Amino acid sequence: MHNYALTWQQAAVVAAALAVAYAGLRAANSPTTRRIAPFAGESCLIAVLYSVWQLAGELSVTGTSGAYSRGRWIQRIERDVHLPSEASVQRLITGHPLLTQGANLYYATMHFTALFIFLIWLFVRHRDRYPGIRTTLALTTLACLLIQLLPVAPPRLLSGYVDTAAQYGQSVYALGFGADEFSAMPSVHVAWAVLIGWYAVRVGRSRWRWIGVLHAALTVFVVVSTANHWWADGIVAVAVLVVCAWLRIGVARLIVAVRTRGSEQLTARPAPVTATRTADTGSQS
Repeated sequence: MHNYALTWQQAAVVAAALAVAYAGLRAANSPTTRRIAPFAGESCLIAVLYSVWQLAGELSVTGTSGAYSRGRWIQRIERDVHLPSEASVQRLITGHPLLTQGANLYYATMHFTALFIFLIWLFVRHRDRYPGIRTTLALTTLACLLIQLLPVAPPRLLSGYVDTAAQYGQSVYALGFGADEFSAMPSVHVAWAVLIGWYAVRVGRSRWRWIGVLHAALTVFVVVSTANHWWADGIVAVAVLVVCAWLRIGVARLIVAVRTRGSEQLTARPAPVTATRTADTGSQS
């Protein structure tokens, strides 16, 4: 089946082209091009992340070996700690075809759509907060992709669960979008959605910011009810997000502290004493 998504090589070429465009726009003297340059720079970053995401889908530490056993291990752990069964959540929607198809559609389309809308809103309306949140997003995504190099089977590939997307012909894996079926742990869907919900509330001021929280809640429900992820996938994703957020804050504070200390030492340094020759005020015979 034809793959409609860019390969990681194609995305890397796009990223390189955007990087060159960004450098050229920054070097130009025109105020218009300088205003456009940040958009090219941020688009370059998104292309890089997409390229890495696609590459992670092709690589793994052990191929698909052990993916099913790791999926069953996660299932046992969840039962041991008394988390609700993903199958019981599925039963909330599987008896309702329209609801099931809606969940499949949300899973397939809102992952990137919501993130793009959020980043554009953040960049345009809250430019001062954008760099830090973007860095947290990048760190979280890269960390999740590294963990995903160890393949894990999602619930829908194990017995006892329904592959709702395949049931209605809505599977992103069957439509040729280049997604990896075994990149289930952790859930990037959940990581991005929780990031959107958290920062939308922290940064936004209008009542519309709560849409981000609703998106996060819906995403968690959708990824579980469609059996695309285990509860544990979302829990680990949120943990990765929290660690990356605090790591970014800690490093930023450390850089500020180092710069401040360096500035204080430079200010406190005594001025050099200049030796001068004092002219003899007495007359010489």
